[in-house]
Amino acid sequence: MDTTSHILVVDDDRDIRTLLAEYLDANGFRTLTATNGHDMRQVLAESRVDLIVLDLTLPGEDGLTLCRNLRAQSSIPVIMLTARGEPLDRILGLEMGADDYLAKPFEPRELFARIRSVLRRTHALPPNMAAEQLQTLYFSGWALDLTARHLLNPEGVVVALSGAEFKILKVFLDHPNRVLNRDQLLELTQGREADPFDRSIDIQISRLRQKLGDDARTPTIIKTVRNEGYVLAAGVSAEQP
Repeated sequence: MDTTSHILVVDDDRDIRTLLAEYLDANGFRTLTATNGHDMRQVLAESRVDLIVLDLTLPGEDGLTLCRNLRAQSSIPVIMLTARGEPLDRILGLEMGADDYLAKPFEPRELFARIRSVLRRTHALPPNMAAEQLQTLYFSGWALDLTARHLLNPEGVVVALSGAEFKILKVFLDHPNRVLNRDQLLELTQGREADPFDRSIDIQISRLRQKLGDDARTPTIIKTVRNEGYVLAAGVSAEQP
């Protein structure tokens, strides 16, 4: 059985594709490449892929569109590459369901470390927490469907979540009544350390509160602990109350 992780690099820059393929292959991965969305889908249809390295600025369908469409039908981890340094581009990538991002230019060894981190988190789910066994988590009258990856309000109405919102809510539900700081939330959701100027976690929590109807001034579900972080102030159950 082939246990080597298969990495798909999607980038329209031939030099980058070649450089990454050679580096990743030399460090124990099997690397596949594609130049655009059409080629990416063809590779996915024909080969096993464990993680996708996806450039943001592709011709035709850009990386954000491809990531969003991919996430609607697959849980394959995605690391987004971007030549842009604006925080908004990073946040959009995470909102579309990317697991991590890396700004160009970068060192191949940094991408290698990010890939290993994302794969480690992907493979770390214990057998008793597999999605087919644990399908729904209930809290404060709400329910998070782990299979469909959406939220149900107390009236049973579906509330759509972005990939980033789903991940951060799942982290809170896995650690109820425990204060989590930004460093911990970034590590648990994206597998990276916090940048002092990175406010993506705060933005995601703000959007998640809006969807939960949790007043930002006096939240009752996801509370802010001054100078410490955030806490899910609710009991969590795998069985419907």
